[in-house]
Amino acid sequence: MSDPLGSAGRFILRDFALQAGGVLPEAHLVYQTYGTLNADRSNVILYPTSYGAQHPDIEWLVGPGKILDSSKYFVVIPNMFGNGFSSSPSNLSAVVLGGAPPVFTHVDNVTAQKRMLKEVFGIEKLALAYGWSMGAQQALHWGAMFPDCVERIAAVCGTARTTPHNVVFLEGLRAVLTTDPHWDGQRFTAKPERGLKAFGRVYAGWALSQAFYREHLYLTLGYTSLEDFLVRDWEASFLRRDPMNLLSMLETWIRSDISNNDLYRGDLHASLGEIRAKTYIIPSQTDLYFTPDDCLREAKQIPQAEFRPIPTIWGHRAGNPSRHPEDQQFLTQTIADLLSAQQSRPDS
Repeated sequence: MSDPLGSAGRFILRDFALQAGGVLPEAHLVYQTYGTLNADRSNVILYPTSYGAQHPDIEWLVGPGKILDSSKYFVVIPNMFGNGFSSSPSNLSAVVLGGAPPVFTHVDNVTAQKRMLKEVFGIEKLALAYGWSMGAQQALHWGAMFPDCVERIAAVCGTARTTPHNVVFLEGLRAVLTTDPHWDGQRFTAKPERGLKAFGRVYAGWALSQAFYREHLYLTLGYTSLEDFLVRDWEASFLRRDPMNLLSMLETWIRSDISNNDLYRGDLHASLGEIRAKTYIIPSQTDLYFTPDDCLREAKQIPQAEFRPIPTIWGHRAGNPSRHPEDQQFLTQTIADLLSAQQSRPDS
């Protein structure tokens, strides 16, 4: 059987202390690279994964002439903890897990990413931290936690702190999945097919806009009906994921907050104000959980931020537009603008 990780790298972090408590004797961070690192290591783009995704799911936008141009840049996709490739409930031994699975935060993710970039490649600074959804949360964490290490940030359909309304959505997903009869209060005793299918159907109502459904755009994607779309797209997507990993990543998402660390101690305004990178905040105009209003509130507090909403009816999925070329073109041009933009950071 072929290795599902293919040519991906694996970075080992021994005795890795987690922000929420506990130590992993041997955490591992799986990553994939694209393009060539230049001599002065100045052409690095970091592209963290999003909810439920592994690097093969999101690498479509990397390549010569694509949104992230690997003919010019060295693109690194680190798989976040909990996604099934890096350390996750599905690949940690029962001895390590003990009772409940470990809780991962984005502080853990970006701390591990920074170490991997330095220790494996000698990289000290990013030309761009690019991310969609939970990837955008990680990009913004980089900007606040390591402000001297990031020249530019593209936060696509994501916020620096998960909002209360977003938490309502996520808690609903958790409730749906854990009502499956195979949930025993701590783990699943068998594959929760009923829960995973319901999870996908609930997610479908949040990830795409009312206008998307009103215009029947799912028919343009090759589906024959709304039911066909829900079954072959949404149910199928989550049936291939490990349910404990899905719960782990939900917890990471719920806890996302760039100020929840020893540097800022809960002061979101201060943490946003310390982001020195040239930053594009790029929401979808029709996102139902990373809303444009929430993104704009944060953008106004970042010194060098520009607000660049995507004019779209594709909802949250506009930030990962593998099947809608208009939004692809918008992101291609926006990222080209950002990469050519000059910084005007004040002296520190």
